[in-house]
Amino acid sequence: MDEDSFPSQSLGVTMLLADAAQVSDGKLFILGGGLSVIGPRPQPLAVALRLSVPWDQANVTHTWRLDLVDEDGQPVSVRDKPISVNGQFEAGRPAGLRPGTPLGVALAINVTPLPLPAGASYSFRLSIDDESEPDWRVSFAVRKPPTTATT
Repeated sequence: MDEDSFPSQSLGVTMLLADAAQVSDGKLFILGGGLSVIGPRPQPLAVALRLSVPWDQANVTHTWRLDLVDEDGQPVSVRDKPISVNGQFEAGRPAGLRPGTPLGVALAINVTPLPLPAGASYSFRLSIDDESEPDWRVSFAVRKPPTTATT
């Protein structure tokens, strides 16, 4: 079987919300990973992504976009600008890798503190080549400020 005769598979995506993330030597380094509730004050956030690229899509440039959406799936804007980040990736085939092995790509998207209303939920939604899957999202809620007791 030659290296290009493997059945095409779809891209695999693993997403994690964290305090911060970075990529070095193809590995993700994550600080404070697994967030699901933030705030109530604005704080920096990161979306750590591990993409599994099928063997037959090696050396193909893919375009990605990460959008922040609200509970209704509507884009979230700050100062009338939607919160959206985009870029490209390409997975190469390392020498000696067994044909058919999925190729890993790591991405870390760090976001500055955003003034998001407390008590609401949001999701970072990923699309690759203008396509998305229901599980290509990571959701979080912004907690309400603590109430102060009055006497």
